[in-house]
Amino acid sequence: MARIRNALLEDAAEIDLLASPTRIEIVDTLEAFGEAVSVAELAVALGRPADSLYYHLRQLADGGLVEEEAAPDGRRYRSRTRKGDRLRLRYRPGTTANAEAVGRVAASVLRVAGRDFERALADPATVVEGPRRELWAARGKGWVDAAELAEINRLLARLMELVQKPAAERPRGKLVALTWVLAPVEAKPARRTPAPRKPRAR
Repeated sequence: MARIRNALLEDAAEIDLLASPTRIEIVDTLEAFGEAVSVAELAVALGRPADSLYYHLRQLADGGLVEEEAAPDGRRYRSRTRKGDRLRLRYRPGTTANAEAVGRVAASVLRVAGRDFERALADPATVVEGPRRELWAARGKGWVDAAELAEINRLLARLMELVQKPAAERPRGKLVALTWVLAPVEAKPARRTPAPRKPRAR
């Protein structure tokens, strides 16, 4: 039984449970299943040996992020969230334990994304053009006003809705991962070109 049911994580100790790329992948995959699955099923979906998952599942279960239940075929695991909800982090910017933990999770998320990208790029069957494109990495930078920022957030939320609908609620299709970062950046002033040096008088 999970200790807590809330999908919103704010406590630094809870957030730190997701600072491991392996645990991020486990939670993401359990949420994608949307139901309790065996370690063997989870291992197949992750492409990892089952033995490599037990330690991380124990950490997640002890921390209340994953629920463990007995079944005739052995232990089964599910995310503590329900009805298509996902674990989300509440950010407390500044010099806080929360911010440090969130930063560690963000770094792990980006490492997982890099691995996903490299694996897909190495597969010649990966679709990289057209409406069925499934591999894309890009970075855009520019000025936006308040309305445009609101539209960006709306579109990102819609993208996550499309990706995060549990498999149990629709026919099983292709498993994909979507990773993105939205961050304000400081507009640094342009460096002034140093004035040419005057020749020394001789």
